[in-house]
Amino acid sequence: MRIDPPLAGDERATLIGFLDYQRDTLAWKCEGLTGEQLRLRGVEPSSLSLLGLVRHMADVERAWFRIRLNGEDLPPIFFTDEHPDDDFDALDSAPVEEVFATWRTEIETARKISAETDLGALMKKPNRAGELMSHRWILAHMLEEYARHNGHADLLRERIDGATGE
Repeated sequence: MRIDPPLAGDERATLIGFLDYQRDTLAWKCEGLTGEQLRLRGVEPSSLSLLGLVRHMADVERAWFRIRLNGEDLPPIFFTDEHPDDDFDALDSAPVEEVFATWRTEIETARKISAETDLGALMKKPNRAGELMSHRWILAHMLEEYARHNGHADLLRERIDGATGE
């Protein structure tokens, strides 16, 4: 169930509200589909699928909140340096329930880290270019990341069963 972001919240409540709305939108786009439907590729040669998007976003949540913002030393979940696209590519044996549980766990962990971190706090681990972004920047970036991929999810879902929606 999607909850609308607050209409007159403070900065934190607004950013978190919109991010949770986008997270819930991806879940909604996947709702009621079979594992086979979730694995269905959109348009060749792209390996984009709804299940791949969920796997990708689990890794994105982990990377920005746990690894970079919180400074945890963790590997990616669904890909490796040798296979950087496995979040999208290695789906044939991916257990759907486990993928969604992992994504939800990463979201819950990200929420806890966000709740304990000032919006102006800088990441503890720099990005590849050595830059340190603020927690505020990460939240805005996550909105962009989900919004872009939710556009993909909307097209994928429409292709699967004709379902559309904002």
